[in-house]
Amino acid sequence: MRPYIICHMMSLLDGRIDCDVTEQIETGNEYYDALDQLGCPSTLMGRITMQMHYALPEPFTPSDNTPIGIETTYVATKAEGYIIAVDTHGSLQWGDNQFDDMPLLVITCEDCPQEYIDRLRKQQISYITTGRETIDLPRAMELLHEVFGVERLSVTGGGHINAAFLQAGLIDEVSMMWCPGIDGRAQMATAFDGLPSNTPPFKLRLTQLTQLDQVIWARYIPR
Repeated sequence: MRPYIICHMMSLLDGRIDCDVTEQIETGNEYYDALDQLGCPSTLMGRITMQMHYALPEPFTPSDNTPIGIETTYVATKAEGYIIAVDTHGSLQWGDNQFDDMPLLVITCEDCPQEYIDRLRKQQISYITTGRETIDLPRAMELLHEVFGVERLSVTGGGHINAAFLQAGLIDEVSMMWCPGIDGRAQMATAFDGLPSNTPPFKLRLTQLTQLDQVIWARYIPR
């Protein structure tokens, strides 16, 4: 079994998701109010998003690249909810082991240096390692449920991690918000990004449409 997974994002009308820009246009706290309504105590983000908002500026540089080489988990803290970082090769450094009053949990692949995993354990940071060369996302979600007890999970970007979850068939619901503005800059990330050019479209069915002040909130399930 795995958690029920909701991808929750806010973008401009053109689909761009630069937080600095959306925060200039969002009229209130609609994004987080909607996130609260989704009832997901745990939140997952990709490496770039975690680097922007939570990790230390300097990357982790191991003195020994010997990989951990096995699937393993470590529960530093058992909690109702976690803030989860997907960091495939263990490049993010952490100044704390909790953020937003939730313990940190890091997911890496088995090629991650043992030295990095030792650092996480020393800092009392929970972790999951699974998959060779890249993270086995379906297995990671099973372990998240079985070992850490996560029943509902929000995936909140960036575009590449959202697309990876979508491609792996792990998204049960898409919660999309549009704030009244346009970015328009070239090569800016979108809510789902980075899939091969021959990827067929993913079809969705609208289940809810709500106006929150000037923000439109739509919820979809796959079809």
